[in-house]
Amino acid sequence: MSTLDSPFDHRHLLGINGLQPHEILYLLDRADEAVAISRRPDKKNSILKGRTQINLFFEASTRTQASFEIAGKRLGADVMNMSVANSSVKKGETLVDTAMTLNAMRPDILIVRHHSAGAVALLSQKVACSVVNAGDGQHEHPTQALLDALTIRRHKGTQFEHLTVVICGDVLHSRVARSNILLLNALGARVRVVAPTTLLPRGIERMGVEIFQDMRQGLQGADVVMMLRLQRERMEGAFVPSVREYFRYFGLDAEKLTFAKPDALVMHPGPMNRGVEIASDVADGPQSVIEEQVEMGVAVRMAVIETLCGQMGAPQ
Repeated sequence: MSTLDSPFDHRHLLGINGLQPHEILYLLDRADEAVAISRRPDKKNSILKGRTQINLFFEASTRTQASFEIAGKRLGADVMNMSVANSSVKKGETLVDTAMTLNAMRPDILIVRHHSAGAVALLSQKVACSVVNAGDGQHEHPTQALLDALTIRRHKGTQFEHLTVVICGDVLHSRVARSNILLLNALGARVRVVAPTTLLPRGIERMGVEIFQDMRQGLQGADVVMMLRLQRERMEGAFVPSVREYFRYFGLDAEKLTFAKPDALVMHPGPMNRGVEIASDVADGPQSVIEEQVEMGVAVRMAVIETLCGQMGAPQ
């Protein structure tokens, strides 16, 4: 990956909101370079030798944490996973106290996942290093949107303004949906959302999306079908009558997929609830790029970590 001066002039990556299209494209270009590195027999380089990366996950996520860990190690950084379940946070330590403690250890970059929206931004104000938002409540998940965009671009080309992307499912509880809508709109794509009214956030139309409650209508002519996990752990009350009913109307099966373009991509941020939001034969079918999304996740996170560390100059 190139070490040229970066046009990405941000100390942190807290969300897609606030990024300019050229900054998004810069990160995607860097991630494309990282894909080649990850596919070499020798996947490790030493560009971040001497740097320290701490993965601070207040909310469990095996996939995302593992992806950030692999990304940091492939760049040569020293990576520490902080187990919040066994930390002083469980004993009553505040987020600010944790930030001050970690800051004293002088890390170069913190990767933070938190169940409360805005918590990562608060922590970023209390530390001297760069901070990456690995998901905060129902707010944003910027690296997921970037890896989704990278996956789309590698299949559909760079002209996002020619694409129709349909985001289906639990939009209300999804930070992935929010980040993707922001990114896709920034790059000029046409964005639709398909969901029952109970799973649409109030004011979603102000985000520049077309709204559908009928899956077949929403998928008509789609280039990309992005399914979302039904996040039952975030639901308080009955948002859907039953899982069986939800799949019947809003789950992606082979019949509904025929309404999209024949070469439409099928995506899912994972983990999947098979038979709830997506049928197994579709998830494992020829149009699915779900496995590729995981590979692109490592590449995007390599690009983000290296770019942010590059803003700080040489380690002291």
